Amino acid sequence: MGEQTIVLEVLLDKAIELGLSFSDSAFPIGIFPSEIRNIIAEVHECQGFPIDYIASAMLVAIAVGIGNTHLVQLKRGWQESAMLYVALVGRPGTNKSHPLSFAMKPFLDFDYQENKLYEQAYTEYDNVVRMSRKERIEAGYSEQPTEPIRRRFIVSDITPEGLSFIHAQNKRGLCLWTDELSAWFKNFNRYNSGSEEQFWLSVFSAKATISDRKGNRSSIFIKRPYISVVGTIQKKILGELSKGERSSNGFIDRILFVMPNLQQKARWSRTELPESTEGRWSSIIQQLIEIPCSKDEEGELLPEIIPFAEDAKARLYMWQEEDAKLCDTEPNETLVGVYCKLEVYVIRFCLIIQMARWACSEGDKSEIDLVSVERAISLTEYFRHSAQQVHSEISGIQLTQQQQQLLAELPASFQTAEALSIAERLGMKERAFKDFLSRNIGHLFAKERHGLYHKLNV
Repeated sequence: MGEQTIVLEVLLDKAIELGLSFSDSAFPIGIFPSEIRNIIAEVHECQGFPIDYIASAMLVAIAVGIGNTHLVQLKRGWQESAMLYVALVGRPGTNKSHPLSFAMKPFLDFDYQENKLYEQAYTEYDNVVRMSRKERIEAGYSEQPTEPIRRRFIVSDITPEGLSFIHAQNKRGLCLWTDELSAWFKNFNRYNSGSEEQFWLSVFSAKATISDRKGNRSSIFIKRPYISVVGTIQKKILGELSKGERSSNGFIDRILFVMPNLQQKARWSRTELPESTEGRWSSIIQQLIEIPCSKDEEGELLPEIIPFAEDAKARLYMWQEEDAKLCDTEPNETLVGVYCKLEVYVIRFCLIIQMARWACSEGDKSEIDLVSVERAISLTEYFRHSAQQVHSEISGIQLTQQQQQLLAELPASFQTAEALSIAERLGMKERAFKDFLSRNIGHLFAKERHGLYHKLNV
């Protein structure tokens, strides 16, 4: 056993002992099975990638692997897939793209091999088409040869029409992966004003989509779309996301933001990534890729429906009650929209986490259990905090993590003494609190009378 391996194992043991709570990451890594946590720790230590980016990229990859093969059912008539829209946010040089490349590599490898098979099949198909009817019969081919289909998971820059065509051939599901997410939403109106944005709003809700192909009588009908979206975006252009109707039609509410508080640029690590790491991650994703897909007589997928265990469902309903109270008291309409969408995402997280545990042999997939629900709630609260950070960034409000937490916990209307009590609990000194309050009168807060304030809808 080499010295580097010993060092890495000591690091992993310590990380697991500490619950894998690394100082530069708030991502709740404990949501994952131990094998995935170990892989995250190895990649972080050896490659220097921020844990939030690694973990969220792997979360998306697991969701893509599940696709339309399984749905989670909270109640009759309410089913959710594992579909996610995720944005990795950071300034240039913060290693946003590399974790995505690591997490999505199993799908790239799959797509590459499938493309080779498709090219071979298409060459044969083309040769058969060129034959006369008599030649095809004599050679043992069908009179009407069927054009081969290319199986795939990943797409990049593409129109809704082209995407619908590919999705019709890959009903299991796809992932739109773009290195610069801004290119995705900036192109929404390149052909028809507003149509592409509406397409993505419908896809998120898994509503049937119909694409009318130019010069073709028939339409492309996707009964249950599944297209996860993931990419990176720089902090300085976050404001572009809220332009136009995106701030009012709920589009931005559907995006899960990952924006770790990185104070320093990562240093190169002298520790080599173990040769087994990539293979172990590939094996987990392969377990999901190999899930069989049943189809009905019309060729539509028949996903396996996973219900909730009774105690798990009860816990989820308790969480929703608390989320609803936050919606009732939150003065910021933008954040209310986000909190509402988190009620959809928490259910999707339950499915992803349960399936990840199944793929790592740490659970089954007969039902969503209480463990998966508790982990899903933890993950949802992480994304709630991220949404608050992103909103502050878009609004031009530069707040520390302590100030963000204080702002989140303050009620819509509060007295000075009440706010001081909350600030003290969060470790903020009285002078620091009063300075924060006075500097943000008219911006974050409004003064009703002496000692009484309310939060502004900013």
